[in-house]
Amino acid sequence: MKKIYLITSMILALAFTSCDDDDDNQELQVIPAAGSIAGGPFTFCVDGTADMVSGITIDDADAMGTNSTWVITDDQGNILGLPPTVADVEGVNFDDAGAGVCFIWHLRFEDGLAGAEVGMNTSNLEGTFDLSNSIQVTRNKTNAGVLTGGPYEFTIDGTPDMVSGLSLDSSDSSGSNSTYVITDADGNILGMPPTLAAVEGVDFDGAGAGVCLIWYVRYEDGLTGAEVGMNANDLEGCFSLSNSIMVTRTQGANAGVLTGGPYNFCIDGTADMVSGISLDSANVSGENNSWVITDDQGNILGLPPTLAAVEGVDFDGAGAGVCLIWYLRYNGSITGAEVGMNANDLEGDFDLSNALSVTRSKTEAGTLSGGPYNFTIDGTSDFVSGITLDDTNASGSLSTYVITDADGKILGMPPTLAALEGVDFDGAGVGVCLIWYLRYEEGLAGAEIGMNANNLEGCFDLSNAITVNRTMP
Repeated sequence: MKKIYLITSMILALAFTSCDDDDDNQELQVIPAAGSIAGGPFTFCVDGTADMVSGITIDDADAMGTNSTWVITDDQGNILGLPPTVADVEGVNFDDAGAGVCFIWHLRFEDGLAGAEVGMNTSNLEGTFDLSNSIQVTRNKTNAGVLTGGPYEFTIDGTPDMVSGLSLDSSDSSGSNSTYVITDADGNILGMPPTLAAVEGVDFDGAGAGVCLIWYVRYEDGLTGAEVGMNANDLEGCFSLSNSIMVTRTQGANAGVLTGGPYNFCIDGTADMVSGISLDSANVSGENNSWVITDDQGNILGLPPTLAAVEGVDFDGAGAGVCLIWYLRYNGSITGAEVGMNANDLEGDFDLSNALSVTRSKTEAGTLSGGPYNFTIDGTSDFVSGITLDDTNASGSLSTYVITDADGKILGMPPTLAALEGVDFDGAGVGVCLIWYLRYEEGLAGAEIGMNANNLEGCFDLSNAITVNRTMP
């Protein structure tokens, strides 16, 4: 910006005016030239740390003017300072000027210059003067504002945990760029979600146990260190971090994995205990623990405190049905862990292992009626009839009829009553046969022709026997 006010009307490099028509001497009037200044541009961050320019030079080979000074203005030309020398310019603390843009100028002028005062504007200078080119000084100020929300506390249990209700008071925020930053307690950067919505989409359950801090940062171009894996304490540039919001992630209870079984018992009055149960406790966590025995609906039947106590339970006394054995780990106190309650209704920080199945089968063959039967071995077919079965209380997944001799040797296994009544006892020869009804579960051993019913093994029940006497005439 230059304004050259000519004393004379001649626009020349040198202007001559006559002081006296009769005087041969002429007075030479010099038009000021401020020269050219170099350095910068300078960019500072207003952060309370002094910011001085340096390395400013002036090419004044062609400079002219009786007087000179340096001028510092804002971006509107308002004069903020008039340091007389370049050393004085380099002693100015631009941090004190706050955010904005300053310009540094060199001014050459003749006596009588008006308007060269702090608070005036260079556009109103009057007199003979010249202003050099300007050097720009940009003063950035960042303010991240204030975050509110939380603190948040989550349990690491495999269920996603997101923050919500987080808000930013950005009324005084400043800075060209912004992002959110998530760090650990030591400042290590774990993530940089760009928006509040992105922050509230972060699953903190996946971060494992520990403490996270949520920050908001405003910054200018040139910020370094803002990367995942770096540390927020090492950020360099013009930036401002907000206060932090704490997210505490506590490791939830983990019951581990049970192996053993499944177990199948027969309710027969003989004690039935489980054995060989083991717990993979590699990742087990939780302050407290117990074992839990439920039915297949989750109703709690028992809470044995140790594995030894579990293996001391007599499942024969529980009657027919299915039991489930669980291992329970929990933190603090939980509700619902009582006999008579349901494990599906447990509340608190807990975890149940997988379940081991204990199937308790009870077989009841019922009661046969009919006979006894007396046949004569005479070559005429002899069939039983009128046999009935009272199976009101019968139980057992499988069934068949069994025909044995008097010593229990199995002679036949007709599957139905109709098949039984189709057996020709005349062909069996002289002797005694016994007819039985058998109910049993999978795994029965010894139920074969030629074997003996007294040696059956498994879960089964034989009814009463009906006698068939076969005599010679």
